[in-house]
Amino acid sequence: MSTGTGTGTAAEDRVFAALANATRREVLRLLRERGPQPVQVLADHFDMRRPSLSEHLKVLREAGLVSEQRSGRQRIYRLEAAPLAEVQDWLHPYERFWRDRLKGLGDLLDRLPDDDRS
Repeated sequence: MSTGTGTGTAAEDRVFAALANATRREVLRLLRERGPQPVQVLADHFDMRRPSLSEHLKVLREAGLVSEQRSGRQRIYRLEAAPLAEVQDWLHPYERFWRDRLKGLGDLLDRLPDDDRS
């Protein structure tokens, strides 16, 4: 992911937009935990019509987060995790930022006197 001017590429923007939706994150979780699945098996996990889920799957496909394989009349979806590694790379400096902040808070709390008024 680019770190220059703050503007991401269209591919990066698609990944973040795909991840912004709870239904799409749940689809990714299901594929991560249970492996490739037919669209109907995925649809059984949601209280929505299949065309609506198909729209979510299309967004995930266009972001490169899932791939689709046809097997007869079925469409099997598989998690493609590579774009998530790019998201993790983008988030890493923020994790470091918060880890440093929490360490600073811990250090401050360690320096405060204990309140033993029993």
